[in-house]
Amino acid sequence: MLDNLGASLKDAVKKLAGRTVIDRAAVDELVRDLQRALLSADVNVKLVMQLSQAIKQRALDEEPPKGMGAREHVLRIVYQELVHLMGTPGTVTLEPQTILMAGLQGSGKTTTTAKLARFYQRKGLRVGVICADTFRPGAYDQLKTLCDRISIPCYGDPYETDALKIVREGLPRFRKVYEVIIIDTQGRHALEDHLIEEIININEISHADHRWLVIDAALGQQASEQARRFHEAIGIDGVLVTKMDGTAKGGGALSAVAETQSGIAFIGSGETSEDLERFNPDGFISRLLGMGDLKALVERVEEAISAEDVDVNAMLKGKFTLRDMYGQLETVNRMGPLKQVMSMLPLGGMQIPDDVYDITSTKMARYKVIMDSMTPSELDDPSIIGSSRIQRIARGAGVPPEDVRELIKYYKTMQRALKGMRGMGGKFNMQRMMKKFGRTP
Repeated sequence: MLDNLGASLKDAVKKLAGRTVIDRAAVDELVRDLQRALLSADVNVKLVMQLSQAIKQRALDEEPPKGMGAREHVLRIVYQELVHLMGTPGTVTLEPQTILMAGLQGSGKTTTTAKLARFYQRKGLRVGVICADTFRPGAYDQLKTLCDRISIPCYGDPYETDALKIVREGLPRFRKVYEVIIIDTQGRHALEDHLIEEIININEISHADHRWLVIDAALGQQASEQARRFHEAIGIDGVLVTKMDGTAKGGGALSAVAETQSGIAFIGSGETSEDLERFNPDGFISRLLGMGDLKALVERVEEAISAEDVDVNAMLKGKFTLRDMYGQLETVNRMGPLKQVMSMLPLGGMQIPDDVYDITSTKMARYKVIMDSMTPSELDDPSIIGSSRIQRIARGAGVPPEDVRELIKYYKTMQRALKGMRGMGGKFNMQRMMKKFGRTP
């Protein structure tokens, strides 16, 4: 969904950028293109019409700010109105708290609970998970397995049928040790009275600080009904939209939830514990338009990199070895899926095919194996690697010599890129553009 919607929005913006004159006809054409893109992503017709009117009225009536051309002014309006469409994000705090997870069966609630636990763990908080899903067979085993992979404790009893008892017993144990406690509740195939009654009781027992609803993006505009029913029962104050990578209805789910004023807290788009992102309407729309999301990228880097990992200053001064590159590859892996990380870079609307990400990820893993076969002196001074050393390294890594040569070529490319950054002062020219669009990096 995100790829298709993003590509359509970029095409509409690119078409406007190619116009020599920005008049009523150009604005009308832009609005029609935006309507097609949003409607194909299942965004509510009423919201699309409101957005269209707002863009058209502002584009034709507002005077551009001083120093900004008509074209940039219209693009800025499109950006601001799309951000407004997404609504206010749910509040996420990094402090001691109890979070109650609600949702229908099949929404991805259990997987999302583990992802959320990993999010807080990455932020340096001690996290514990309670499995209060006593309805679905294997729910505890699934959650326990997911939590074990990320070294997070999970309390529950696969043989207990009373969810309230599990919560009563688990909370006192965890509150003595853990700062963030996440309670995974049971779901049903529909919004049954029994499900609502049980979650109301769990909410009262737990005194949860947050009550978050997990919604499958495939629901599209129907997501608003779920959000409304759960909100009436327990006061939903945040929504997590899952499976954003597998449906054409994701735009409908996002806009429907935003319309309920619940506030989207996170979006999920993958299967690993890292595939959960804090939802920021500003950064979300920025990425769809190809402007990147430098703020989110900086947060990822801060989580994944320590000063000992990579000495950026030394690299910019010209000291860049294979050992440094090895550290970079490990760091990129810690930052999460490569496609997700790349979407945070301001690529100016450039489309990168999915198979490129797959190949790149595979190559990164192979490069690490090759470097493991090198001696310390080779890692520190790649210039000493000649034909005989390439043959030895290839045998040790179990790869053809061509792969070793490809790695060295990749290293030299990165080395040249760093020298180029040094010549530019290591600064992003995107900062000026982001300021124009009302964003700060």
